[in-house]
Amino acid sequence: MGVGPLSCKGHRYPVEVISHCVWLYFRFPLCFREVEELMFERGIIVSYETIRRWCAKFGQA
Repeated sequence: MGVGPLSCKGHRYPVEVISHCVWLYFRFPLCFREVEELMFERGIIVSYETIRRWCAKFGQA
């Protein structure tokens, strides 16, 4: 059973940004604020609370 494509319709950020944040959080022992800082270093301003919501919605069930 395959996983369908990530639907980010209605979200402010592109699917690549959302999926990268979710991947960082679940792949490495990082907190939401650390993921926020990593994205800021890449020039993407996103709050840790937004990352938390993305991980809850798109992360592992």
